Amino acid sequence: MSVAIGRSVTLNNGVVIPTLGLGVWQMREGAETENAVRWALDAGYRMIDTARLYGNERSVGRAVRASGIPREEIFVTTKLFPTGFFDPQKAFETSFAKLDIGYIDLYLIHNPVSFIPGFRGLRTRAWIVLEKLLARGRVRAIGISNYSIANTGEVLAAGKIVPAVNQVRFNPFDYKGALLDYSKSKNIIVEAYSPLTRAKRLNHPVIRKVADAHNKSPAQVLIHWALQHGTVVIPKSSNRERIAANAQVFDFALTDGEMRELDALTG
Repeated sequence: MSVAIGRSVTLNNGVVIPTLGLGVWQMREGAETENAVRWALDAGYRMIDTARLYGNERSVGRAVRASGIPREEIFVTTKLFPTGFFDPQKAFETSFAKLDIGYIDLYLIHNPVSFIPGFRGLRTRAWIVLEKLLARGRVRAIGISNYSIANTGEVLAAGKIVPAVNQVRFNPFDYKGALLDYSKSKNIIVEAYSPLTRAKRLNHPVIRKVADAHNKSPAQVLIHWALQHGTVVIPKSSNRERIAANAQVFDFALTDGEMRELDALTG
């Protein structure tokens, strides 16, 4: 088994989170998820990101328990889906039981469902439940996902605890510079999902040019671009070779000009 990748950042409550992890969205429960998690851990990853919505929490838990790696060395995230807003405690207990790993490192509200006005009160009450879970030691950190600046402001106004993380779609074609700056001002870490554009834009000429300049793949450039912006990054793959390659992103740096070129791809 390889040595852990070892790059990390400290959240606003003192908990340390790896800067690179594996996302398991759209992976099937069973062998696909378990193999991907095992391969990631073998490659040195120490963070796995799942969610109740993904339907594979049980498989993530099995892979973590079977890895032989001490539990405290693996950072596991799962999420409260909006259907759980009606009984957040019950939704948490369901995820907790499926994972069966003793505690959850990071628990996020998956989506604010801002398009449904009546959910504002529900998501606020859900956040208060998350604060209680944190106080009881059931989770080590709490946060949000897919929250805008306005949505985040609601949490800051209603709750006592500043979210540790806001997990959002973040890549050069969906560069959220204002949200990134706002989050940094509030000491909230932005966590980047879909950093690889779901493989839809990997052949863009600007990305190809930057990749060629560094003798890296387009995927490696996109992951590093997100890291260089100070985010935590969770590329998704169930392919063993790509999982390993996605971790080879700490041995180069993009120039300021390259960062600006990639930033400009948004829109």
